Order: sequence, then structure tokens, then C-alpha cells
Amino acid sequence: MRLTRGMVTSRVLAGTISKTGDDEKDLARSASLARSSKDLEEHVYAVRSVVESLSHFCSSTNVPDSPFVLHLANVMHLATDVTGAISESAHHVDTFAILAKLHPSAAVCGTPTQSANEIISELEGISRGRYAGPVGWIDARGDGELGIALRCGEISGKSIRLFAGCGIVAGSDPEKELAESQVKFAPMIHALSES
Repeated sequence: MRLTRGMVTSRVLAGTISKTGDDEKDLARSASLARSSKDLEEHVYAVRSVVESLSHFCSSTNVPDSPFVLHLANVMHLATDVTGAISESAHHVDTFAILAKLHPSAAVCGTPTQSANEIISELEGISRGRYAGPVGWIDARGDGELGIALRCGEISGKSIRLFAGCGIVAGSDPEKELAESQVKFAPMIHALSES
């Protein structure tokens, strides 16, 4: 999320597929991701939660009709840039205020957020620690840019615990979600094994 002089932008990432390293195959995989009903459903939930959160502050928002495919080193994500103009009648809107409404979004918690958060706490059996926590900067005006730590690690003594996640919807296949998580862990494991 970025807030700059009364304009807010939030890039929503939800819906993921691994890259193969072969441009032709990855182009086909990108097209498959863009048509995947499961991934599009996951993405719609995440976009809706961001739009709902920003509506508390914005006089207008712009939401593209469909996501684009964002290509990263080892994965591709469905992505939508949601933008909004902070309402002139909104009082003391800074990055902290927007973050308090935005986080956690459906992309990392589920929907409806409060119910999903309670179910996650009950079922996961582990603390998420700093997983999906905000990382970034905020200036003296209250403008700032924050991302969420979707892939992160926590060091405790001689152990490192890595975190990554997947969006689970009705059409999710547990084996595919596990494989997606393993792909998301790969850059962290590679970086740690090189150290």
C-alpha cells in the first residue's frame, strides 16, 4: 500500500502459479492462471476486501475490471492495482489509519475477516508470528509505502522458521496448495543455503 499526497494505491496479489524458466511454457501457464476460476475467485475476495477497507477513506476508487499477471523470478501472481483519492472530509488519514483498516486483508486471512481470523487461530495450532506483517516506511506527513511479509522467516536460537501461505477457497486442491507453498519457500531456502 502506498499513500502519497492524498492518493492511495494498494496492489492486490492473490492467485499464484509457479514459473518453469521456459518462456513459452510460462506464457501458457500465465494464460492458464488468468483463466483459472479458482484463482480468479481467490483474487476477487482479496480485491473486495481492499476496496471495502479503502472506502472508509476515499471519495472515489478505481478498480480495473480484470487483474494482470505479475511475473516474478519463480512465480506469477494475479495482480490488481486499486487506487483511491482520499476524501477531503476524512480527518487525519495517514498510513497508520489506512493500515489499521486494510490489514489483514482477505488475501492473508480470509473473508469475512473476523470470522476467518478466529477459525485460523483455532485450527492452525501455531502462531503466525510476524507472517504477513507490514514492512516499509512512513514519513513525517504520514505518507508511506508498506508491503506485507508474505514470505518471511523468524530466527530463534539456531533455528529458522519460514512462513509462506496460499489462498484456500472451495475449489482448492490440498496437494496443489502444498506444491505452491513449496515454490514460494524456494527463494528463501536458496538464500539461506548460500549463506
